[in-house]
Amino acid sequence: MSVETIEKRSTSRKLAPRYRVLLHNDDYNSMEHVVQSLIATVPLTQPQAVSIMMEAHTNGLALVITCAQEHAEFYCETLISHGLSSTIEPDE
Repeated sequence: MSVETIEKRSTSRKLAPRYRVLLHNDDYNSMEHVVQSLIATVPLTQPQAVSIMMEAHTNGLALVITCAQEHAEFYCETLISHGLSSTIEPDE
């Protein structure tokens, strides 16, 4: 096997598919609770969390983060454990 073949193999690695973590609006949680849950779960600043919360509140749905499937599932499950409504979908 030539060095060229080895180099081609290592550089043609496929990227892992990415997933979108979505936050759905609900009529149960306070805005403060949603913001605090987002900050506790996902690496976000308070202004980012407030922006996501307001988008979900206004539009019914907001994109929280796009990441690898394993992380997306973790973030989604953690948000749900905080009483929030969250789903994931493939990033197209």
